[in-house]
Amino acid sequence: QVQLVESGGGSVQAGGSLRLSCAASGYTYSMNCMGWFRQAPGKEREGVAAIYFGGGSTYYADSVKGRFTISQDNAQTTLYLQMNVLKPEDTAMYYCAADRGGSWCRNSYEYHYWGQGTQVTVSS
Repeated sequence: QVQLVESGGGSVQAGGSLRLSCAASGYTYSMNCMGWFRQAPGKEREGVAAIYFGGGSTYYADSVKGRFTISQDNAQTTLYLQMNVLKPEDTAMYYCAADRGGSWCRNSYEYHYWGQGTQVTVSS
């Protein structure tokens, strides 16, 4: 019903930048939450940034505030994550996600639709 496909991941040195994209297709109407999550080996999946449409707000994890920016194109078919001043701690598999319900959009359990993930590796 809903397909999310991430792209834009890769390897970059500390201090560099990457721009992740998440292309949405299928029945993508009425999404309340759209966000980015990441998971490093041996760690739990954590929220990175999200758009809470119902509340008209955005959310950023403290660790990425001032460095990452979440946005959506005007056609509302692509979700972006601009990542600047990357650090080795940002190394993880990054996933985009969406849900028609949810509240606050900060936690992974609020999301039903997930992409396959794109790897981001930041070297020191």
